[in-house]
Amino acid sequence: MYTYNKKQLLLIAPLFFGYYKEMIKEAEEMGMEVDYVCDAPSNSNISKAVGRINKRFIKGAAKKYFESEVYPLIKKKKYNYVLLVAGMTFAFTPDMVRFMRKSQKKARFIMYQWDSEQNLPYATAIHRYFNDVYTFDRIDYENNETYKFLPLFYTRLYEAAAEGTDTESVYDCSYVGTAHPQKYKNINEIAQAVKKSMPHQFVYHYMPSKLKYIYHKFTAPEYKDASYSDFETEKIPGKKMLEIFEGSDCVLDAPQEGQNGLTIRTIECVGAKKKLITTNTDIVNYDFYRSSNILVYDGKIDKNSPFFKEEYEELPDSIYRKYSLRNWLRTMFKGA
Repeated sequence: MYTYNKKQLLLIAPLFFGYYKEMIKEAEEMGMEVDYVCDAPSNSNISKAVGRINKRFIKGAAKKYFESEVYPLIKKKKYNYVLLVAGMTFAFTPDMVRFMRKSQKKARFIMYQWDSEQNLPYATAIHRYFNDVYTFDRIDYENNETYKFLPLFYTRLYEAAAEGTDTESVYDCSYVGTAHPQKYKNINEIAQAVKKSMPHQFVYHYMPSKLKYIYHKFTAPEYKDASYSDFETEKIPGKKMLEIFEGSDCVLDAPQEGQNGLTIRTIECVGAKKKLITTNTDIVNYDFYRSSNILVYDGKIDKNSPFFKEEYEELPDSIYRKYSLRNWLRTMFKGA
């Protein structure tokens, strides 16, 4: 078995709900020594909202951040791996990535796209600097030979949730997520459609900033009848979010516009062995799909579906373990 003992990893990833911390812990469990760099110069809601609208607006801040935080690391240390987890907050320019590549000639550069190419068109400009480019979007993978396909993961927290037997159900269904326009519309539709059979609901639409709300209010038809008070402005702490998840019989989910890849919440349902209702029709193409566990919402609810009549169907262990974070990392690092 390949050992990663004392291998040096530079992880560049968003702060997004603390998943980078789980990546670090798992890589360290594998024996790696990890340095972490955030993928953006600021984690403020305003900065992230501005960067998502147009990255040119934060180009100056990104340059200063790169020079003060990234350059000192790559100047003094030689890495075996550089792993970039690329999402909508990624702020580094192609020149910055090229500089890293030239400075770390012996490192294996790995990129994981945590969004569709449609939402991250700028990412294609840096593909050339990576040995491997992975995507969570199956359609992007089929349409572009640059990509290797790798769905997202569940962490050990959700594995533990599956093993717990003393958690009492509080909600028939729940949803916690960022209020992207299409996702906001679809989640509300699902919640309303299942209201009679699932009356005890917890639906939490997180709005990162008022600026982002105003932007969507003027540009997204899904926000036509929405008001700022319909959204939550505080992130739910990870521990509390896990409690909500564990206390739910079923989880609601929907991809944001332009995405075909499965959200991390979908894979966390696999890890925690929870039932799921989703609008993502591509889920039927995955090996963990079971009609008794997953209901694809297409605008109507079939109460005679196996989803409502049957208990959760246990997955074969080989499929279940395949989606763990440790397997996700090993897949990208193997043979390097």
